[in-house]
Amino acid sequence: MQLDQGEIPPVGVAQDLGGGLRRVLAPNPSAMTFWGTNTYLLGDRRIAVIDPGPDDPDHLNAILRALGPGQSVSHILVTHAHLDHSPLARALSAETGAPVLAYGDAGDGRSPVMQSLAETGLMGGGEGVDAQFIPDLVLCDGETIRGDGWRITAHWTPGHFGNHMCFTTGDAVLTGDLVMGWASSLVSPPDGDLTQFMASCARVRGLGAARHLPGHGAPIADPAARLDWLVAHRRAREAAILQALDQGPLTAAQIAARIYTDTPAALLPAAGRNVLAHLVDLVQKSRAAPEVDLRADGRFMLAPEQRGER
Repeated sequence: MQLDQGEIPPVGVAQDLGGGLRRVLAPNPSAMTFWGTNTYLLGDRRIAVIDPGPDDPDHLNAILRALGPGQSVSHILVTHAHLDHSPLARALSAETGAPVLAYGDAGDGRSPVMQSLAETGLMGGGEGVDAQFIPDLVLCDGETIRGDGWRITAHWTPGHFGNHMCFTTGDAVLTGDLVMGWASSLVSPPDGDLTQFMASCARVRGLGAARHLPGHGAPIADPAARLDWLVAHRRAREAAILQALDQGPLTAAQIAARIYTDTPAALLPAAGRNVLAHLVDLVQKSRAAPEVDLRADGRFMLAPEQRGER
């Protein structure tokens, strides 16, 4: 289910979203980023920049152009360390002197099972990891940052990425890549973890915000409905995966080819990563089991209890 996204906003132009927030669209459209990364500016004088975006000098200049007379950047906040969200933080910090704040570096927040998968050699996938990302200041879950006439609270919401944070300010949640209206979020192991993703969706729903401002695409006017759809979508994928495994052991790639029948071939590897995330979650819930070891390229089967064996 894709929500109506309206017209593509102009690239590099600050647009007022209300509540002291503005959006500047980065020039990096792709199959993974939709029309590009949304960079958000919060405040009237001393500005917080959320998700500076890709390492692009044109986008850096667009952010600086958005600063009016008497305005300057005091804080740089990053939702997560993917290449379309965090790299420009370094150049923006060097230009403005503002510190970079985030949950941690690119490896922080990864669950033990995903760390184990990473140690088998599983890396990459998705938008690409900003392996060089290190914040100046580490944010704690639930920490509130107070600026010049604004305040923003950080919530650790792993699932799409281990160090992913959402930020609440006023009536809005800046959801990064956890919740978007144009597509369901990619959950690509070892940095994406479906068990964490589902817990984070439940947590964000509990925040009760009036609107979500995602890392890509248009604002979401009915956050609760969108989150309910995302959870239902994942449950439906889980059911399809279990149905496929009922025919016998399969790899994540084999399952993806069977259930993502409308997906272009170029996107099937990403679909396979999503399936792998589901399989790891099902293993943790004792509904599936690896045929030998838990590996990305290994075959999975239904757990004995799921097959009705006792």
